[in-house]
Amino acid sequence: MKIAVNTRLLIKNKLEGIGWFTYENLSRITQQHSEHQFYFIFDRPHDESFIFSDNITPIEVFPQARHPFLYYLWFEQSIPRALKKINPDLFFSPDGYLSLRTPYKSMNVFHDLNFEHYPADLPFFERKYYRHFFPKYAQKAARIATVSEYSKSDIVKQYGVSPDKIDVVYNGANETFAPLTGDQKKAVRAERTEGSPYFVYVGALNPRKNLVNLFKAFDAFKSADQKGIKLLVVGEKMYWSDQIAKAYEQMKYKQEVIFSGRLKLPELREAVGAAIALTYVSYFEGFGIPIVEAFNAETPVITSNVTSMPEVAGDAALLIDPFSVDSICDALNRMSSDEKLRQELIEKGKIQRKKFTWDKSAERLWNSMEKVLAER
Repeated sequence: MKIAVNTRLLIKNKLEGIGWFTYENLSRITQQHSEHQFYFIFDRPHDESFIFSDNITPIEVFPQARHPFLYYLWFEQSIPRALKKINPDLFFSPDGYLSLRTPYKSMNVFHDLNFEHYPADLPFFERKYYRHFFPKYAQKAARIATVSEYSKSDIVKQYGVSPDKIDVVYNGANETFAPLTGDQKKAVRAERTEGSPYFVYVGALNPRKNLVNLFKAFDAFKSADQKGIKLLVVGEKMYWSDQIAKAYEQMKYKQEVIFSGRLKLPELREAVGAAIALTYVSYFEGFGIPIVEAFNAETPVITSNVTSMPEVAGDAALLIDPFSVDSICDALNRMSSDEKLRQELIEKGKIQRKKFTWDKSAERLWNSMEKVLAER
């Protein structure tokens, strides 16, 4: 069988959540299924590290699709031309986008529908594109994979898709995340926070990650903190809104917030592993990979009680109301002062993390793809 894959998010040293999903799953699937030929379609010169096996043919198709107008050109003009040359048995798109102009069987992955619930969090043209095209992609797809039971039910409700057409393929977490020794933690804190203990946030700095309430809660927490605890913010300013900027500028203790920018994987593993706890208090997530990364690093987790996060966290995290500053502040206080609670959550995290591995993810995703390939 010939399987064409949209791999435009495989960019060296710039893998985000969907990019990691693509990388981890395709690296396994292509090597485990040498009987099939895969065509990786990039929108820029590709890095050879993404050519995981001999049964992959890389194809570069331009223009680079990083704006709604260019999305349209790439998926509705460039992709159809490329697929016509390949004549694939399946076009697989791990970032949700499809080509409506192609006759080939297609399957995509919807990671979440945040743009349907919080459209104002996205730039104007982005949200217009998503809300116009993603319902069409849902109908076009022969099959859809998604990353949580929450997202599956959301797709069914929002787009009227039969639940029988949707498979849940949980994310995993990178295997480099592992516990640090006491000395390693001390060294990381010396480098990142001048030796101070800290909470860590990991993710793109955009509105739905709820940095506004995290900043407010951390400011309230600091008013009574006697331990010199800081907040380490790891990630790039994807959609750094006026509201986020205002909340930060109004902080009394903003000097206790440290922005590291994007970290490479070994540094990210250290930053998470040396933290008092992960503070992942988004108000909308389709999954939440940093939760599982923290479980692997044996770092306690504070996360939200909405959307997919309770499903991923189970009983292994301190769940908060993301819309309540007091709820987040209370969790920070409890996590910083209750060592017994922290240890209990770490032990529960060791159990919960077993549900989410990339090996299991790749197996589930391939099973879903096989259902499409078996259709005649």
